[in-house]
Amino acid sequence: MSAILRELLRASEKAGCIARACRQEETLFKLLIEEKKEGEKNKKFLTDFKTLADVLVQEVIKHDMGKKFPGLEKNIAGEESNEFTNELGEKILVQVCPTEEETASLLRKVLDGNEAASKVLARAVHQDVLLSDPALDAINVNIPQSDIAMWVDPIDSTYQYIKGSMDIKPNQGIYPKGLQCVTVLIGVYQIDTGLPIMGVINQPFATRDPKTLRWKGQWYWGLSYMDTNICSLQFSAANGEANDKPSSICPQHSEKNKSESGKHSYSAVTSSAEAKDILASLTAVCKEDLHFAAGAGYKCLCVVQGLVDFYVFSEDTTFKWDCCAPHAILRSLGGGILDLSECMKTVRQQKRLQEKPNLLYNAEVEGATGADRWANKGGLVAYRSEKHLEDFMALLMKNIPFQNVNILP
Repeated sequence: MSAILRELLRASEKAGCIARACRQEETLFKLLIEEKKEGEKNKKFLTDFKTLADVLVQEVIKHDMGKKFPGLEKNIAGEESNEFTNELGEKILVQVCPTEEETASLLRKVLDGNEAASKVLARAVHQDVLLSDPALDAINVNIPQSDIAMWVDPIDSTYQYIKGSMDIKPNQGIYPKGLQCVTVLIGVYQIDTGLPIMGVINQPFATRDPKTLRWKGQWYWGLSYMDTNICSLQFSAANGEANDKPSSICPQHSEKNKSESGKHSYSAVTSSAEAKDILASLTAVCKEDLHFAAGAGYKCLCVVQGLVDFYVFSEDTTFKWDCCAPHAILRSLGGGILDLSECMKTVRQQKRLQEKPNLLYNAEVEGATGADRWANKGGLVAYRSEKHLEDFMALLMKNIPFQNVNILP
């Protein structure tokens, strides 16, 4: 198990290197964008793009995992197809070739003969990324490779990646938008139960050197299987060069101060696209501790880092590939990601949340087509600690106008 997790971590860092390489030269980056086909579009956006970086990252992860663990690549699914169309209208299947030269030759077709760009990307694809983490060596868990499958989001928050804002200021450590909201997400789940058991979140654009103007990334991992729960945030050692001061960047979750009424106050992050009444309720519950941020993966990361208590989103525009990796990490910390509508239904019936309605990753939505087959139809609530989950959900429901039946289960 530790060998698979170590390879996931290495693949995620290679993915981060590719993402950074694609953004190095703006004139080159403009060549790497292609509008998604209708069946692949996220209906949340009027225009949704995939980039060559997206496709390359996904194919690299499949290739590298399959090379290390033959057969596993067949159980890896992701957001992107590997079909890319260049400006001449030629359709090319993007894949990792046996050699760097062959990969560069293939990429030249995608990039309309751009020799320099093809070589830079091929070099990033075939580079060796060496990572060491003593905590992984201590893991002694075995699970048959045939029992697991993976969800990959090669570059989550593609719009922020394309837009490339670099000078956004954080609010209490949370970036509302910008390159910091971009993440690479790799999650592993059990095929029979659908529960996530391993996850890696890589943040390719975590910090920027003011002198060189080059970006550095940081990464997080977690494993939750049977009686084993272990996470990179539980260790004080730095994550190699990717995370120089994890204790200061990723503060451990601390219990919120009680208000004058004696009740706990909570913090949450959500999307600006949240439904009006849910948003009003979140505002009433969290007040100034309600934050907005781009990217489902990044909002989940804010919960993982302990920057907020909850991530709430009632719409059905997040997907399995958005949540599998952070869900595994949150489970390793004692939290999780639940179906929001099922939680609301339970609380509305004045029942306890004893049976947690976990998001599951092994079944598609019945009757749905395209990307919607893998949507989180009931929305989600992500949390790091169960301690105040029930109280928070009760407060959330209390502040929702019950006459508005459209948002209630």
